[in-house]
Amino acid sequence: MLRDIGALRDQGFVIDSEPGRGGGLHLDPQSMQTTARLAVTEVFALLISVAAMRAAGHLPFSDLADAGLAKIERTLPRDKLRDLRRFLDCLHVGKLSPLQDLSDMGTIDPALLPAFETAFLQRRLLRFDYCDARGIETRREVEPQAMLILPPLWYLVSWDPARGDFRHFRMDRITGPVLVEGTAFRQRQVPFGEDVCPYSALPR
Repeated sequence: MLRDIGALRDQGFVIDSEPGRGGGLHLDPQSMQTTARLAVTEVFALLISVAAMRAAGHLPFSDLADAGLAKIERTLPRDKLRDLRRFLDCLHVGKLSPLQDLSDMGTIDPALLPAFETAFLQRRLLRFDYCDARGIETRREVEPQAMLILPPLWYLVSWDPARGDFRHFRMDRITGPVLVEGTAFRQRQVPFGEDVCPYSALPR
């Protein structure tokens, strides 16, 4: 019983106890509405969407957005909050060059974010098909090190063992992401430029 109550509280439900005769447990119905039961990737998607809008200078209600995200963060169990912070550590935001050609920009595969979550948190190699700017398709197997947002473009920044260097992959050109079994890779220091900064919306 106590274990179940603790599990519910970890999920964000507010449970009060009243001792004595006629007392008992009381579940705050308000907490049932505010506990969104969101996965780490879902909260991360909200955070990076806000980050992208803020970086692009198009977030007129930033205070309200931050307040809403803070409420969602408070409903997360400790382990999910820890994972979210680790995931945010991989996120960097900058500004796109005005000379960048966006005529061929496509949509991002929804399967990418869940695959990225596992790859970043467990340090797993990621294999996917990639179509470059010339239309050449290749199969790549890389170590995901960071996510870079240059609104409206999103990049996966990885160490490519086959080439012995970092590579930037536009996410709208990635398809069929698959996690590779094997030994976890090590975290590397990504050489970002001065106009790229790490993003974090959570207190430490």
